[in-house]
Amino acid sequence: MTQRSTELAITFDYRCPFARNGNEAAINAIRERALTNATWRFMAFSLDQVHVEEGDTPVWDREPADWGSGVLALLYGIAVRDEFPDAFHDAHLALFAARHDHGRQLDDEQVLRDAVAGTGVDPDAVAKVAWNDQTLQTLAREHTEAVSRWGAFGVPTYALGDDAAFVRFMERGHVGDLVRTVELLTWTNLNEFKRPRVPR
Repeated sequence: MTQRSTELAITFDYRCPFARNGNEAAINAIRERALTNATWRFMAFSLDQVHVEEGDTPVWDREPADWGSGVLALLYGIAVRDEFPDAFHDAHLALFAARHDHGRQLDDEQVLRDAVAGTGVDPDAVAKVAWNDQTLQTLAREHTEAVSRWGAFGVPTYALGDDAAFVRFMERGHVGDLVRTVELLTWTNLNEFKRPRVPR
């Protein structure tokens, strides 16, 4: 990394295990003070919206019953991130864990309340922010920015300036994987690197 401060963005939808692996790596990097000149931007990205047909109503303009199974969890994540930032890293990981460690359904609001409460945040206060129209507008704005600026189509997408890549880590939380990804983002002559199969 250069000496100047650099903003790194990473997208998330709590249902994706690869988003979980990458976001956990980012939080570990922050906690371990790796990539010390980086500032991190965790951006909500709706996989429900990805599957909306062109011309259909976006998920954020629908009634809650028609949002899909991941939108409310994203609103909880945004609510904690923006209004209770000191608790965000723990709550972010807890929302991923609810799905991927405990097999809970993220369209059940009690699951979301339990996840944030377990990190010491008042679930009533989070719910009040999550259900605010402004939070839904934040989701719309972040998802749309990721698509229009970087061509994002899924999670996790990593971005450094105007360069972005969709990268799937096979294991959870490895800072080294993240560091390699950031290095690749500066390699602007690389357009695509895709394994036809992953040897395991």
